[in-house]
Amino acid sequence: MIANQIGLQTGTLLINLKCPECGTLHNAAAVNTVCVNEACRSTLFAQYNLSAGISKTILQGRPATMWRYKEFLPVIDEKNVVTLGEGFTPIIPVENLKSFTEGNEVFWKDESGNPTGSFKARGISAAVSKAKELGIGAIATPTAGNAGGALAAYAARAGIKAVVYMPKLTPKVFKDECHLYGAELVEIDGNISDCGKLVNEHALVNGWFQVSTLKEPYRLEGKKTMGYEIAEQFNWQLPDVIFYPTGGGTGLIGIWKAFDELEQMGWIGSKRPRMVAVQSESCDGIVKAFHAGNYVSEFTDGGFTIANGLRVPKPYADKVILRVLRESKGNAITISDEEMSIAIKEIARNEGMLIAPEGAALWQAYKKLKASKWIQPGEQALLINTGSGYKYLENIVI
Repeated sequence: MIANQIGLQTGTLLINLKCPECGTLHNAAAVNTVCVNEACRSTLFAQYNLSAGISKTILQGRPATMWRYKEFLPVIDEKNVVTLGEGFTPIIPVENLKSFTEGNEVFWKDESGNPTGSFKARGISAAVSKAKELGIGAIATPTAGNAGGALAAYAARAGIKAVVYMPKLTPKVFKDECHLYGAELVEIDGNISDCGKLVNEHALVNGWFQVSTLKEPYRLEGKKTMGYEIAEQFNWQLPDVIFYPTGGGTGLIGIWKAFDELEQMGWIGSKRPRMVAVQSESCDGIVKAFHAGNYVSEFTDGGFTIANGLRVPKPYADKVILRVLRESKGNAITISDEEMSIAIKEIARNEGMLIAPEGAALWQAYKKLKASKWIQPGEQALLINTGSGYKYLENIVI
C-alpha cells in the first residue's frame, strides 16, 4: 500500500485514486489523467485512509499554509513539495455594508493573498508537486488567466517546463506574468475550450502532461484545502451557505470533498452548507442546467466577460458540480458584467478590498438571494473571493 511506503516521510494517508462515476480504482503511484474506462472518462478522486484515527491536534504549531494538511494531500516525499506559501487565507467579516447584511453574518474568504494573486496557487502547488514526484518534465494547460500564471510560477520553482495556452482577450498582466516566469505562452483566438482542444492535440505530439481543470487528479486536492481551512477557521462548525464563482468548478467540488473527508475522520459533524454556484451571463450553462433539473450542462459561450475565470463554456466535471449543488440543497445564479462592476466599486469603497470580478459576482448573488428570502435571518454566509482585483484593472471601468 502507498500509505505504508510513505509513513516515514510526509505521513500522507493516500491509498489510491477512485473514479466517482464507475468506481474503478487507479494506482496513485502511476501517472494518471481521467478514468481509464472509456464509457466514463471521469475526473479521479484521491482516496485516503481516513480511518487511521488521526486527531485534529496534529495541526497545532504547524505553518499556516495548505501543507499543514499534508496527511490528506497526495505527495509522498517532502522534498517534492513545491510551495510558495499558499493557503490559510483570512476570513474577513463584512463590516461597513450592514444595510445589506442585517440579520446575517457575512464573511469573505479572501484568496487574493495567495502566490500569483489567486486561489489557483493551491491546485497548481499540489499538481506540480505530484508531477515532480512522478518525474514529469513538461506540463501544459489551457487557462483563462490565473491558472496559467500559477503554473508558470510553480513550474519555475520546480524546474519543470510549462506551456500555457491562453485566449488573446485575456488581460495583458496574465500574459506578462507567464513570460516573466519563463513559461512558453501560446495565445489563441477563442475561449478556454478552444485552448483546451489545442492543448490536447499538442500535448500528444510533444509528450507534455496536461493539468487541465479536472482532467488530472491533483489540482482538486490542492483546492480542497479551502474546505479544510473553512472548517478550522470556523472552529469546526461550518457556515450555512457558501458562495462560489463557478467556471471549471474545481474549488466547489474540492470543498465538498474536504467536508466529506473531515466528517469521516470525526473532525466535523454531518451538517453541510448550501453551496451556491455563481456564473457570468456569458457562460451560465450550470445555472440553466440546475434550474432545468438537468444532470449535464450545455455548451454556452456568450463571449467576453470581465470575469475571465467564469468564461468556461462547458465545465469538464459539470455532472459532479450539479450533483454537489443538489446534495447540498444549494442554488445557482447568474450575474451580469455590469452588476460585477458595481460590486467591485461598492466593496472597494466600503470594505477596503479590491476583489476580482468573480468575487464581486458573489456579493451581488448574496444580495439577490437574501432579498428573495432564500437566505434566512440568522444564517452565516461565506463568499470566496478567488483573486486580486489588481490583475483585472484592464477589464474594469473605474
